[in-house]
Amino acid sequence: MASTFIVAVDIIMASLFLLLLITFRDYKRRRGLPYPPGPKPWPIIGNLLDSPKQLPWIAYTEMSKKYGDILYLQVFGQSVVVLCSLSVVKDLFEKRGDIYSDRPAWPMPEIMGVDWLLAFTRYGEDWRERRKIADRILRPGAMSLYHRRIEGNTHAFLSRLLVAPADFRGHVDLSVVLSISSYFSLEMVESRRSQGQLIMSLVYGYNLKENDEIIKAPVQLLRVLSRFVLPGAALVNHFPLLRHIPSWVPWFSYESLARLGRELGHRTMNEPIDFVKSAMRDGTAVLSLAREQLLEVKSLNGPERQLEEDVIKRVLGSMYEAGVDTAASTTTSLFVALTLYPEVQRRAQAQIDSVVSRDRLPTFKDRSRLPYIEAICKELLRWQMVAPMGFPHASTEDGVYRGFFIPKGSMMIVNSWGILHNPELYPDPETFNPERFLNEDGTFRDDPMISLAFGGGKRICPARHLADMSLFMIAVSVLSVFNVTKAKDENGYEIPVSPMVEVNAVVCYPAKFECSIRPRDKVAEDLIRDNQA
Repeated sequence: MASTFIVAVDIIMASLFLLLLITFRDYKRRRGLPYPPGPKPWPIIGNLLDSPKQLPWIAYTEMSKKYGDILYLQVFGQSVVVLCSLSVVKDLFEKRGDIYSDRPAWPMPEIMGVDWLLAFTRYGEDWRERRKIADRILRPGAMSLYHRRIEGNTHAFLSRLLVAPADFRGHVDLSVVLSISSYFSLEMVESRRSQGQLIMSLVYGYNLKENDEIIKAPVQLLRVLSRFVLPGAALVNHFPLLRHIPSWVPWFSYESLARLGRELGHRTMNEPIDFVKSAMRDGTAVLSLAREQLLEVKSLNGPERQLEEDVIKRVLGSMYEAGVDTAASTTTSLFVALTLYPEVQRRAQAQIDSVVSRDRLPTFKDRSRLPYIEAICKELLRWQMVAPMGFPHASTEDGVYRGFFIPKGSMMIVNSWGILHNPELYPDPETFNPERFLNEDGTFRDDPMISLAFGGGKRICPARHLADMSLFMIAVSVLSVFNVTKAKDENGYEIPVSPMVEVNAVVCYPAKFECSIRPRDKVAEDLIRDNQA
């Protein structure tokens, strides 16, 4: 009994000594500087219990009211810094971008063989080379070549709405049943048809078909990856050795996950580019980003050409992966807003009618004369955000900010939702109000903060200009020919609609709802039919 007591005391003393040693080394590393404010961590698990798993952007907004606009948490030794104001984002991500533009050292992308995706690529020369290509091919001037393609894709969308308006959400995202893995308990994966069609058309010159297999891989891959990017979401992110546990051990089937990731990643990167190469050999390839990039390297020979083509297919595959799901979320939010705010719809239609008239569909040439439609698009990005906390950055070296110590390797998260829903900046932030972006004379007032919807700093989304153009064309086209109102039940009562969201870790989607979509009149109906793509 005495010996057992002595052993227990020895263990306690050794633990205390180890804790003191770690504390002393940490204090010495910080040079006495404090971490940014935040909830007090527990031993070993840190702030695991404080790290929100549901609607984290709301939880971090509440924390910021107590601790300020920069928060600090630890989860199993991983430092997490949450930025809750635009000034902090600019100071760290823009002015000190060389330090805070990395990605966290997640094992999951490497395990799954998809660390080639631009979103997961670590900051360095490889990332800079691919990002340079993405910025070049996605610059606004280059995108203007695809105006007609975007307009045509939108006209096809209008036609589908006219034929089957009750299935409006199905036209935006065509649901297909796929069993991924019992590990995820996920049986329904949504294939984003309308926006998927636009991405596939612009990037690869490919026209999607009903239940097209080619679109399934990137959607599955995004759903799987998004479950592992938040603090505490996967133990393997904190304890990389867990990756070696055999797949037959319950809850730790990382081996089977790796096989799934490699398959989905390979298909996402190779299937569309192989289609373009085949079409180029046959002489049937249409204008697309992939075709133009492959033509640029056609004169190269041997290993040099192969190397350039590998870079191209990784860049284009990253665009393809990122664009399918996110654009569909914003498009669906448009229908939520029009259903809930009929006065917005009426004012928008009045402006469209005065500028475009009723004898044709809007084009990009009308954009500069439609400030209210521009304001609707900006408010959509602010009101129901696709990625309320963006994609985490990481610090590459120890840093000091406002007298606080930020350790090397910290996960840096921007609470974009909290910033864009700050009532001091956006009064009554839960209300959809496009007039926030209009001057007193009705002209459009740009707001640089809205760029937070696309991330920040050097890693801001390179496809933001394409997303902006696509959203404008869908919004102005739908408003020009349709009235969107609340649906009615069998008794004639309006079916309530709520701006609720479904959360898939990083990406949010409007919760399922019903609405009525009808042509404004016979003139509008004829216009849709005359412009069928």
